[in-house]
Order: sequence, then C-alpha cells, then structure tokens
Amino acid sequence: MVLDKELLDELISDLGLNHPFVKGATIPVKRCWHFCTDGNAVDIIFYDEEDFINGMNRIYVTLQNYHVVILAFCLMDNHLHFVLHGDFDQCNRFMHDYVRRTSHDISVRHNEQHKLENVPIHHQVVDTDFYLKVVICYTIKNAPVAGIRHNAWSYPWSSGPLYFNSPGYWCSPGWMMESCKTVRTEELGFRSRLSSLKTKQVPKIPAHMVGPVVLPGDYVAYEIVEQLFKTNKSFNFFLCITKEDDVEARGGSISHLSIPIQEMRQHKNDICLELFGVESTKTLSTSQRLKLARTMRARYNSSLKQIIRLSGLVYDEVKDLL
Repeated sequence: MVLDKELLDELISDLGLNHPFVKGATIPVKRCWHFCTDGNAVDIIFYDEEDFINGMNRIYVTLQNYHVVILAFCLMDNHLHFVLHGDFDQCNRFMHDYVRRTSHDISVRHNEQHKLENVPIHHQVVDTDFYLKVVICYTIKNAPVAGIRHNAWSYPWSSGPLYFNSPGYWCSPGWMMESCKTVRTEELGFRSRLSSLKTKQVPKIPAHMVGPVVLPGDYVAYEIVEQLFKTNKSFNFFLCITKEDDVEARGGSISHLSIPIQEMRQHKNDICLELFGVESTKTLSTSQRLKLARTMRARYNSSLKQIIRLSGLVYDEVKDLL
C-alpha cells in the first residue's frame, strides 16, 4: 500500500482502532461516508472491459488530488459506489471529479457528450463501526446481488478481492496470466504512463501495475478494513447478514433484480427492434418508450426501476403509469 502515513494514522484514530477492543461495544466512527451515483439516471456507464480498466485506473489518478482514503468501492456498469474516509468536502469533491472524468472518457470513446453531467450523486453519513462494516459489505456485494456471475470477493471491478486474501494476490481476471509481469509505474516511460493511465499529468505517488491495471491494493486501505473486521470469519458473517434494506433505509438505493442487467439490456434491444425497427431508445418518443417499458414488464420478471431505467424514462414520472 502506498497511501500517505498521515492519512492512515488519522483513519485509525477516527475508526477507534487505536483503543482497546471491547466485545459487543458499538464504536462511533468519524469522517466516513458512503457515496453512490443514481443507478436510474443512465442506462450504462462502462460499455466494455476497456471502459472498466480505464475506470479502475481513473480512481488512482483522481485520488492524487485529494486528502481522502478509500475503504471500499465497486464499479457497476450503470452506477458507482465508494466508501470514503476524510473531510466531507474532500470526499465530495473526489466523487464529483471522478464522475466528471468518467463522463469525459465516455464522450471520447463513445461520442456521447455530457452523459453524466446531471447524474445525481448521493451520500450517507457512516457513524458507527457496525454500519461501516455493513456498508462495506453492501458495496462489494453489488455484483452478485445484480445477478452478475461473481462472488463479492471475485468481482474484478471492485475492492472485494483485496480483503483477507493471501499477501500479494488480488484476483484472477483474464489479463493476470503467469506471463503478466507486475511493474511499478515509475519503471514505465513517461509517455507510456500517460497513455496507460489516460492522464495528462503523471501521478506523484507511484504504484504497481498488473498488466493494464493499477493494483487496487495500492490505493485502497484494505489492511485497515481487515483490522476493522478483526477476522475473515467476521468479514464473511457481515457479507452474509448484510441486506439491501440495511442501507436503503438510510437513504441508499438499489433495485431488486431478478434478471441480470446485461441480459435485460439485450432483451430491450430485441424488443426495440421488434416494435420500432431500431436497437436503441435514443430515437424513441416518450409514448414509444412507455410502450417498450410495458412490453418488458409484461414479458420479464424484472424490477420496475430496472425496466424504467433501460427505457430511458424517469422513475418518479412514470412509475404510476406502469
């Protein structure tokens, strides 16, 4: 881990980890926040593996400018989650900057201008060690809850694979073959670093790269998260007991999905082609989008939020019509 020692000392103090452990006691924590983007605002953020790789590296690049520690994160294809420690202003600016940079990358790669410009960014105060454990597990459980074929500890676009793993290991996405050498960013040439990290300014703090990806363990305080949970048994316990409602009740949001979002997106394209002769909702009128949503709702056992989002409609405006 290459995080600043001063930041880590502040984190340990604010989490109460420098005090004697008392079994069963609830410990108040300071300056911890759960940030997420609204999953109903856009149909998709990360279109392919290259988008996800860029999104992972963008975390490392963006973090250089802020006095913030990342405890957990998850990049889903249509929304983001971060559990952050630091002053609210710094954490809030980091989150908005990350979304702004992601929106710019979408415009460059996919020619969709200002796609995330008005995406709502929500936040919650995390005020106890118990809730911090809950929200960390909620964050890294997003993939399996959404029906994606990964466990919480194996989804590669999150911090999940870092916790309670063997030293030096992360997970095994396709690019992590035996021939894939781990290098430090400063070993790469200047132009190579700029190209790999998609940035105009080389980050000051060095890190390790595994293939095309900056090792998340270099910018996530996973060792302190392990201290918070104490044991992998406790970590697994919280993974099992954490429910969507535990976070949603505090102002979070999640769709209860029956069909994976990628599969529903393909169904949406097929129905668009069947009904309107096009594979995208971009040219559809509001009445056509409503017809699309009603057709998907009639044919598939999927959440209303997911269907409305895929139809390109606003949930609060049309939920009563469906």
